[in-house]
Formats: sequence, structure tokens, C-alpha cells
Amino acid sequence: MTEHGYRVLVRWTGAGETGTTGYGDYARSHTVVVDGKPEIPGSSDPTFRGDRARYNPEELLVAALAACHMLSYLHLCAVHGVVVRAYEDAAEGTMVTDRDGGGRFARVVLRPRVTIVRGDPEVARRLHGEAHARCFIANSVNFPVEHVPTIELRPDAGAPGRA
Repeated sequence: MTEHGYRVLVRWTGAGETGTTGYGDYARSHTVVVDGKPEIPGSSDPTFRGDRARYNPEELLVAALAACHMLSYLHLCAVHGVVVRAYEDAAEGTMVTDRDGGGRFARVVLRPRVTIVRGDPEVARRLHGEAHARCFIANSVNFPVEHVPTIELRPDAGAPGRA
């Protein structure tokens, strides 16, 4: 087994003049910093007094699942001779909160729309299951991650070697 390490700095920027003197007295603003990359402006969900203009951890978790699935899927398509020319995923996550203020994700549904220009659409559809099984992030969460793919075959959409 090979290990891979990831270093991320999360810096709270919302202390203001009063810090955490009360629940409503501080901003949830923070930045996510990874050396050599643009900072990600973060906050909590607006439901929890967060800044709507910043990414919240729940959105980033759903995005991580969608991106991981996509990257696993594209790799498998390349290996199996399925040429993908477009891919987008309108992913959605559902979180539930408890009476005590805690909560958890109940599920995430990935809805990838894939345009292929070469290859078998049924193979392209089947590869989503294999991509799910290989996705590092999906294998790390304790809630269901479903995928509902749409595959469109467009052999005229600019396949490699076509004019």
C-alpha cells in the first residue's frame, strides 16, 4: 500500500474586534490555503450564519465527490476506448441536522452528463459503476453516493482525427 499526504491550512479570518464573545459576534469567514495554489474563500452555510458569497464545507464535500468520480471515470474511459468530449455533473447533497445542532450527510447524488464521440454508450454507462468503486473520496464517506448518468453519443462532435 502506498500512502499519499495532503497538507491544507485553514485560517479563520472572522474574529473581528470581539472574537467569539457570543454566537452572533463573529464571522465564519476563513481561507483554505494550499502552497502554490489560489486560496479558497470559505464560510459556513448561510443557515449557520455564513457568508453566501463564500464556499462552505458542505459544498466542497459534494464538489470533491463529483470531481473524484469524474477523474476516475475519465481515466477508465481512456483505458476502454470511450472518447469523452464533454462532461458535467449537477451533483446534489442532502444533509440532515439533529436537535442538538449536530448533523450528517444523508446522501449525495451525482448526475453526470457525458458526451462521447467514440465507443459503446453502454460501456460508457457501465464505467460509472467502476469509477464509483475506485473513487478515493466515495470510499471514504459513510453515506450513500449514487450516480445517475446520462450518456449522449455524438460521433460528429469533433472526434480526434475528424475535420
